[in-house]
Amino acid sequence: MSFKEVSVKELTINPFSKIGEQWMLVTSGDEGKWNTMTASWGFMGVMWGRNVAETVIRPNRYTYEFMEKNELFTLSFFGSEYRKALAFCGSHSGRDCDKAKETGLTPIFIDGTSAFEEAELILVCRKLYAQDMDISLLAEDARGAYEKEPMHKAYYGEIIKALVK
Repeated sequence: MSFKEVSVKELTINPFSKIGEQWMLVTSGDEGKWNTMTASWGFMGVMWGRNVAETVIRPNRYTYEFMEKNELFTLSFFGSEYRKALAFCGSHSGRDCDKAKETGLTPIFIDGTSAFEEAELILVCRKLYAQDMDISLLAEDARGAYEKEPMHKAYYGEIIKALVK
């Protein structure tokens, strides 16, 4: 593995572009069984006095099962040359295909969870909090994302390790 562990305070990323424009892979599971999906919603910051990343996953996604079963998950960020692989991971289910085989991404296993060798940045997160979102609490003008799909579940994870190339 060609990663170096750094303090999250050393990171100089812009989460708005990193998550919202470049996307990330949310991955959970271990060497025996894992799944990943592309996400472009989430945030990073400080919550409960800890460095935290948040992501949201719909209950109909295969990755949801892994997030529910496992304490750890990763957020992997890639260079633009992997955009096609991330698009594939966001539009195909791991129930129906081997995403690593289809995209050429190489799964790696860190501290009992999974991520990808090709990533530029990996955040290993430990679930601190998870809650189903409630549409009745969502601003009226933000409800459009839920006309055909179920509400997300929010997962807050303490960033316990940051790995960079």
